[in-house]
Amino acid sequence: MTFESVAVSAHTATTAVGRGQGALLDALRTRRGGLKRYQARQDFASDSEGPALATWIGEVEGLQSITLPQQWSRYDCRNNRLAWLGLHQDDFVAQARAAVARYGAARVAVIIGTSTSGIAHAEGAYRARDSQGRLPESFSYSTTLNNFSAPALVAHAIGASGPTFAISTACSSSAKVFAAAARLMQARWIDAAIVGGVDSLCLTTLCGFSALDLLSPHPCRPFDRARSGISIGEGAGFALLEARAQAPAYLLGAGESSDAHHMSTPHPEGLGARLAMSGALASAGLTPDAVDYVNLHGTATRSNDPAEGRAVAGVFGSTASSSTKGWFGHLLGAAGIVESIVALLALEHGMLPGTLNTTDPDPDCPNAVLLDNEARDIDVVLSNSFGFGGSNCSVVFGRENRRPNVS
Repeated sequence: MTFESVAVSAHTATTAVGRGQGALLDALRTRRGGLKRYQARQDFASDSEGPALATWIGEVEGLQSITLPQQWSRYDCRNNRLAWLGLHQDDFVAQARAAVARYGAARVAVIIGTSTSGIAHAEGAYRARDSQGRLPESFSYSTTLNNFSAPALVAHAIGASGPTFAISTACSSSAKVFAAAARLMQARWIDAAIVGGVDSLCLTTLCGFSALDLLSPHPCRPFDRARSGISIGEGAGFALLEARAQAPAYLLGAGESSDAHHMSTPHPEGLGARLAMSGALASAGLTPDAVDYVNLHGTATRSNDPAEGRAVAGVFGSTASSSTKGWFGHLLGAAGIVESIVALLALEHGMLPGTLNTTDPDPDCPNAVLLDNEARDIDVVLSNSFGFGGSNCSVVFGRENRRPNVS
């Protein structure tokens, strides 16, 4: 699909480094990371002693004190508290509601990427089963654990009634929301979309990645020769997209692929990644040399980084690239949106973030990895998000509207 004009009119992100894009930009500029050592007792498992795990996590502080409005209290769970907190930063709710007023509720879509959804809430309900093994009556699957829970809450909050759905494709989930929104706009079904992603910490995820021997015992070091795995984080991010509007930045293209190489390991030569990046460039009508910066998926696992590095080097050569997971961790289903916002901040502020915690780049990763921040004006950025099962998505943003308006 060749993209038409898609304006990114507003965006916000909340992670372990703080609430809102100001906190994120400050952390990137000052190289202040938000990862902390995992302890067996955490907010996300407050009624249970968790397993002993030697790893670091990116936890958003204060979620236990977040209260949803009474009319939406049935949605209360850690994931939706995080979505609610993230939604109310940077005046985003007001801008989203203004879009609803401008276009009409039915012409605004809500598309949210998530993978863990309300698993932490379900873990608590499972521990509270009665003597017959029944879950508590207070447990509501549809408004907490169900992936549709977060997009439904967001739609209620802003008053949108257009197409509303979740995308759950592991770690590419909230990158794919951009492509989905663009397709709806091109089909003339909508005029605007609230896209985003949210994933919260839970023991199931931590134990699952531990069982795969993928957790790092120290803050993750993407593309470093001594990297040893991921640091899991939580976060929420949102963007307001508008068809045929003027804005500081534009969604120029998106590419999606599925390499189906392995359930949890990427194609060793990064075939799916390369297809996604090439597809994103084609949809934007750009050649590789037009891209000034690549925000890498960069999980810091032994297999992901070389595969992505080969794919990026094969497409972009020596274009500057970096992973920002050292700041807030791997956000899983929320990684795509938050790292797209990092790419947008780089575009808007002329600040390319270096790769935090990395000091000795692995020669098996042939892409040009930035270690230190770099200040320079750029025009086009690409962000990668790759998920288990070979689900890949790359998105391209630019400062200029390179697509004509189509009536």
